[in-house]
Amino acid sequence: MALEIRQFPCLQDNYGFLIRCSETGATACIDTPEADVILKESQTLDWPIRAIWNTHHHWDHAGGNEAIRQATGARIVAPRAEAATIGHVDQPVAAGDAVALGNLTARVMDVGGHTLGHVAYWFEEAGVAFVGDSLFALGCGRMFEGTPQQMQAGLARLRGLPPETVIYCAHEYTQVNARFALSVDPENAALQSYARRVDELRAEDKPTIPTVLAAECEANPFLRWDDEGLRARLGLQAASDAEVFAELRRRKDSF
Repeated sequence: MALEIRQFPCLQDNYGFLIRCSETGATACIDTPEADVILKESQTLDWPIRAIWNTHHHWDHAGGNEAIRQATGARIVAPRAEAATIGHVDQPVAAGDAVALGNLTARVMDVGGHTLGHVAYWFEEAGVAFVGDSLFALGCGRMFEGTPQQMQAGLARLRGLPPETVIYCAHEYTQVNARFALSVDPENAALQSYARRVDELRAEDKPTIPTVLAAECEANPFLRWDDEGLRARLGLQAASDAEVFAELRRRKDSF
């Protein structure tokens, strides 16, 4: 039994994901950034979509729901806190809930902050997490709705997953994220190496997603709020973890 994953570009810098239980053939799409592209990919693979799993309500994550639902009859799984905004939600979910994909099960995680009800889907046995716009390779999402305390707590939950967890985030932002990360953590050798690899991949028009949690914990400043060297460079040695995160996010917003 295995989790099969198909990743493909959508819109300007989004990624679409189709996920499939190899044993049963049950297939879902993670978010719906571009319905036509997702449906075409489903047809090419002969993976009929039976469910949509939304991470949050933003248009580039739920905007294709209706077209895909009409074309396939897919059931919509979405955060309970955002179900009214998303609409036509068949299975509202919240932290701790389980969502089935054939014989596979994903655990729902609260990663609110980018939006209040943002969730991630973690396949523990497969060692994979789909995190939407909460955590990015070398970055994190903007706080459109939540507080620094809320978002840092959600990122802490992700940071607590096994280090070998493969992280699928929703945008190809890694190159600009690397430039910001180097501006606040310039002496980090792991980050320097990571940034060089990102430049090599993008020069060949290759994706930098997925990433691995262990690499993010070493190089992503938004997961390093308790690193003494980073705190010293920010002048926040005595600050709370959420305050360090908030200052990083403030600087990134104006970078």
